[in-house]
Amino acid sequence: MGQVVVISTGGTIASRWQGSGFAADARGGDVLATAAVPEGVSVRVVDLMSVNSARLTTRDQLALLRTVHEVLADPAVDGIVVTHGTDTLEESAFLLDLHHDDPRPVVFTGAQLPLEAADGDGPRNLHDALLAAGSAGLRGHGVLVAFDGRIHAARGTIKVQTLAADAFADPSGSPVADVKDGRIVVHGRPVRPAALPLPAAGEDLPRVDMVMHHCDGDPLLFNAAVEAGAQGIVLVATGAGNATPEVVAAVEAAIARGVLVALTTRVPSGPVAEIYTQGGAVDLAAAGAVLTGTLRAGQARIAVLSAALTTADTDARTRALRGLVGTPAAA
Repeated sequence: MGQVVVISTGGTIASRWQGSGFAADARGGDVLATAAVPEGVSVRVVDLMSVNSARLTTRDQLALLRTVHEVLADPAVDGIVVTHGTDTLEESAFLLDLHHDDPRPVVFTGAQLPLEAADGDGPRNLHDALLAAGSAGLRGHGVLVAFDGRIHAARGTIKVQTLAADAFADPSGSPVADVKDGRIVVHGRPVRPAALPLPAAGEDLPRVDMVMHHCDGDPLLFNAAVEAGAQGIVLVATGAGNATPEVVAAVEAAIARGVLVALTTRVPSGPVAEIYTQGGAVDLAAAGAVLTGTLRAGQARIAVLSAALTTADTDARTRALRGLVGTPAAA
């Protein structure tokens, strides 16, 4: 236990009634005041922003990334908690994890019920996140997500419930720890690639789009993303990563133009795999698409974004993406 910095970004945990709906407007100190602070933990609050997380931009997420690195420059800090809206928490947490090269925990949390709800889940989630951020047992575990009594690795963890309290899980994995009787019970350590350097500040940000395949799906929207200037596209395919020969042709043409294409699936759990041809993952991989394992659409997009931010060289971007998702280079 020691000093934990809470970085407040908004979300439901900081939301109040606005007359027609809820919106984030509370400062971090107001959010912290709702939670019991674990014994032995001292807390400092940084108010970075206060927005509903569906409104977050890449620039906002990069500002959060840089703020985390600035806070961790202080050796007196033992860990960080980020309070965040649940809509895009999985994306921000994964972005930070890809660039996190410090053993001290960075723990995301939020709430499904607003700040002033009598039976709100925010206070418990924040308490658990503070406990996790100050825990020596979670050093070296990277960026984490604390929700509903469980601690998840950022990689693979997505929002699985729109309204219920157990909002987050890794559909293809298990929590790395639980909170029981006021203590952290650690189950394992996530496997993570080497951390990426911080992106340079002030440069133009690459456009990265997502396109979903479906019955009657054609390349129209995929090609529209290319024409709109996308430097990366995530193809959200069916099954283990399948589409059609027409989509394969569009992917091949986009890659020839220097567009980075990642392949994921709309299925909730399990890996993307090269099983089927005639437009399936076998053909998409041969066309140059990078299979993203068990990463789902939002986090696959973050991996593409981070790879694109590393360099302007197309081949180097592809190598970087393969390293981030654990996909070996084609033979």
